Amino acid sequence: MPEPEPEKHFEVWEENWEVVKFFLLCQTQWRVGGMGGVTGLDYASCVAVIKMYETDQVAVFEGLQIMEAAALVILNKEKK
Repeated sequence: MPEPEPEKHFEVWEENWEVVKFFLLCQTQWRVGGMGGVTGLDYASCVAVIKMYETDQVAVFEGLQIMEAAALVILNKEKK
């Protein structure tokens, strides 16, 4: 049986929008460990992006880590 198509539209709660925005701004900052797959975000690059904006840097970084952990499960799904 084929897998269902992912939804193209989704909702982001207002209180999560800032972290989603920064996650998208950092979407090219993934570290790849060769055969190990994606290992995580390059934190130094992400912090540099966060510092360009007036925001609660700690809260945004912690939110990025939560999104990173969820994304790593999906990105490395086929490696298991």
